[in-house]
Amino acid sequence: MGSIAMPKPDDAVIARRQEIVKALRAIVPGEGVIDAEEEMRVYETDALTAYRQLPLVVVLPDTVEQVAAVLRYCHENEVKVVPRGAGTSLSGGALPAADGVLLSMMKFNRVLEIDYPNRAVVVQPGVTNLGITRAVEGDGFYYAPDPSSQIACSIGGNIAENSGGVHSLKYGLTTNNVLGLEMVLMTGEVIRIGGKHLDSEGYDFLALMTGSEGLLGVVTEVTVRILQKPETARAALIGFPSSEECGQCVADIIGAGIIPGGMEMMDKPAIHAAEDFVHAGYPRDVEALLIVELDGPEAEVDFLLSRIEEIARANKASTIRVSHSEEERMTYWAGRKAAFPAVGRISPDYLCMDGTIPRKALPRVLAGMRELGQKHGLRVANVFHAGDGNLHPLILYDANNPGELAAAEAFGADILLLCVEVGGVLTGEHGVGIEKRDLMGAMFTEDDLKQQQRVKCAFDEKQLLNPGKVFPVLHRCAELGRMHVSKGKLPFPDIPRF
Repeated sequence: MGSIAMPKPDDAVIARRQEIVKALRAIVPGEGVIDAEEEMRVYETDALTAYRQLPLVVVLPDTVEQVAAVLRYCHENEVKVVPRGAGTSLSGGALPAADGVLLSMMKFNRVLEIDYPNRAVVVQPGVTNLGITRAVEGDGFYYAPDPSSQIACSIGGNIAENSGGVHSLKYGLTTNNVLGLEMVLMTGEVIRIGGKHLDSEGYDFLALMTGSEGLLGVVTEVTVRILQKPETARAALIGFPSSEECGQCVADIIGAGIIPGGMEMMDKPAIHAAEDFVHAGYPRDVEALLIVELDGPEAEVDFLLSRIEEIARANKASTIRVSHSEEERMTYWAGRKAAFPAVGRISPDYLCMDGTIPRKALPRVLAGMRELGQKHGLRVANVFHAGDGNLHPLILYDANNPGELAAAEAFGADILLLCVEVGGVLTGEHGVGIEKRDLMGAMFTEDDLKQQQRVKCAFDEKQLLNPGKVFPVLHRCAELGRMHVSKGKLPFPDIPRF
């Protein structure tokens, strides 16, 4: 197990386990409640498999009314709840609580409405990311955010983590493509935010919920924006003799005012792993590979590709290959999409990190990661969304060797601290979860974190939703609401108080 601690379980709640299970069975009858240890094993972890914990009980509701009733019961009886989608989170966001209910939303798996005039699709949260595109591609539409796990990850999980993907540079993250949500609060209240209209009045609660990591409510319905497929899409494979030259090419492309549909970078270990796995035709004699895709009118795509070739050659590109068919374009992307499982073939274990940096800092951070690899005695394979600076270093280790997991975690922490040092952030799309929780102090002050927790308290006063995640130190809501008096004086004394 990893070194990050979870809150100590409440023995009083565990002692009431049979009572809690019985109450939940009355709400979700049949096979909707799982309490046998062996059957709960499949829920003990998410894709951050270094951390495992059996939940108190697993509940699989299939109606909004059941979700509301489960949350209402848990709120009234002070039982913690961990919402879960497909379990593809890489930050431990769906790690169960030993004294809490794991609420799986995967029975909510239907496409409810396809509305082409409004370019919108209404789905339940258990529908996979790729499932949305599959539902509309026959009519020439698609859903833009495309994480590498899109064949498996659920749209509800995408909401929780604000997931991106290889085309997020041009088309945005989940938050830029979600129009509306139906959510159930911890009290059991059902609320609706946004809709098919393009904007909402008042506070932007939709943006607040997208990326809230299951701390504020449970999503039961999602309305997303769909786009029409572009007239033309072509991709270029560009190889470089060094990662620094590849990184500079990325900065120069964006600096020239070109916004590709996608721009991904891989270093030599990732290139070789992906090529051995997929046979995409990647060059093996380069240190770094850039995949750049342009989409839009054919004349525009051809012109921009010629400009990118000029920029690449100015940055000493050693190989340039442009796709001439849809099959060839998809083959280029197949290797990138399969990079994570491909790396799994060359190492018993790996940690997939997720930091985001200013593009101009890319060469410095890549050089810094090499130095950190020597410091910790571990290899790293780099695969990332180069266009928006979202890094995904894959730290290779063997959990069977004593001390290697701890070394990998320390290596990962150093990479994330380097991202913050150069003006970046701890996460781009994987979320904080437990993985980055104890690093939050490197990016936020204590006052910053307290302010964020006040938002949590507004939605979940008893702090029962997804406990132990995101915040390194959790304060009681009453404590956060206190007025601080310094030297006998109230802050901002001129403000009227009621």
